[in-house]
Amino acid sequence: MKKLVIGLLLVNLLAACASQKPKEEPKAEAKPAPVAEAPKSAPAPAAAPAPALAAPVAVDPLNDPNSILARRSTYYPFDVYAVQEADKPLVQAHARYLGEHGKRNVRLEGNCDERGSNEYNLGLGQRRADGVKKMLQVGGAKDSQIETVSYGEEKPRQACHEEKCWKENRRTDLNYR
Repeated sequence: MKKLVIGLLLVNLLAACASQKPKEEPKAEAKPAPVAEAPKSAPAPAAAPAPALAAPVAVDPLNDPNSILARRSTYYPFDVYAVQEADKPLVQAHARYLGEHGKRNVRLEGNCDERGSNEYNLGLGQRRADGVKKMLQVGGAKDSQIETVSYGEEKPRQACHEEKCWKENRRTDLNYR
């Protein structure tokens, strides 16, 4: 899981670096030195045409760090599987994306913290993944684009045994394939 997370971070970092235009330094205005008057009969030089702007590079919104689609996890309180209000815009954005990109597929991975039995956590993780799946379908994604799996407590994001870690482990991850 760590390799996957690191790989995703590197891909996002590369995409972000490749899509940014370099910033132009503002030019300091220099005061012209006093010059003797030019003869009035000389014509003014013609203005050079403005350089053409380069076409913007298309960025995949899944890899754009400024896009909501770059976020790939929904989080839950203890023993809850309903998608939280704070994460509904995220799921709805992914549903629109999947609806517009019919060839894209996503695997929803339900996860839990370490509390509870293995069997209970596998079931809770599956209910979490299924809840996100229903929201994606309502938002326009097709059933054939979505796969669900539960890892229960087997793939924690954080390894400590307190609430600050447990809240990171209670999640559903959206992994595009």
